Amino acid sequence: MVSFLSKVLFTAVAILLATFILNGVHVNSTATAILVAAVLGLLNTFVKPILVLLTIPFTILTLGLFLLVINVIIIKWTSVLVPGFRVDGWWPALWFSIIVSLVSSFIEGLVQAQE
Repeated sequence: MVSFLSKVLFTAVAILLATFILNGVHVNSTATAILVAAVLGLLNTFVKPILVLLTIPFTILTLGLFLLVINVIIIKWTSVLVPGFRVDGWWPALWFSIIVSLVSSFIEGLVQAQE
């Protein structure tokens, strides 16, 4: 449980940074960023593997690039589920997913290096 909560907080920081960098992504508050991080974590845990499994032929044909489309779908779905979180299009959602992934991985790496 502590691991999930720490990942949610790291992701929330990454979300706030991504909204600061990108024009097409809007988060109303820090509490909304934490909620977005929790919903993203749940969707990535339970829904994304099903989508990946169902789209294996497309993923193979595109040499894995279709996984970026799945990430965008998860981000857009999160924007529908969480009030106060808005993504204005597919390109901002794609860049948002890339930035959040990189920043949260970087933060997790820094924290693990300190332990």
